Amino acid sequence: MVQLLAVTDFLTSLAEVEKVYGIAASQNPDFFPEWTTQVADLAEAEQARLNTIKRRYLYHRQYGHLLENAVNFLVISPLLELAGLYDPPFLLRSEVPVRFELADEQKIYQGRIDALVIQENLWVVLVEAKRTSFNMTTALPQALAYLASSPQESPKFALVSNGEYSLFVKLYQKEYAFSDDFSLNRTRNELWDILRILNRLKHEA
Repeated sequence: MVQLLAVTDFLTSLAEVEKVYGIAASQNPDFFPEWTTQVADLAEAEQARLNTIKRRYLYHRQYGHLLENAVNFLVISPLLELAGLYDPPFLLRSEVPVRFELADEQKIYQGRIDALVIQENLWVVLVEAKRTSFNMTTALPQALAYLASSPQESPKFALVSNGEYSLFVKLYQKEYAFSDDFSLNRTRNELWDILRILNRLKHEA
């Protein structure tokens, strides 16, 4: 009998993702220029809105740990709206399952993405915010597995976020790389950087 398991129950490390999908971390420092290349600055109205988003998030967080839905309302949804990812040609699909089967075991490991914006190669993954800190060991293998499951051959990008912490992922021709992480805990509002990079990546899509 085939056993269904969550993809995160199995793919808990980058080494496991690399083995299953035959991918490897890029050794080329120029592999992921999309997150470092200078892009057009944000309009004053965009900067002001991002400042409001950060202020609201920090205000609500001081009264206790925020669950996933609250983070989505406070941070992710307005950020995607500012980036124009709710409008054509982008499509929002939620709870899209990702499945794969190991060749040497009668098991199917099944995972679910909480939110997914797609123009074939641009994804936004909302990580369950069950911890107060961003768990790289759990979140990054999961997001990378989602990207590797896509059949598209062009470069694929993902913003992985639990609201408080975010970073970008690139996968192309069996190589991957991560950006630096962005945090709402720093004095500078790093949501500005996230929006700039999203604006760049949506044109790559």
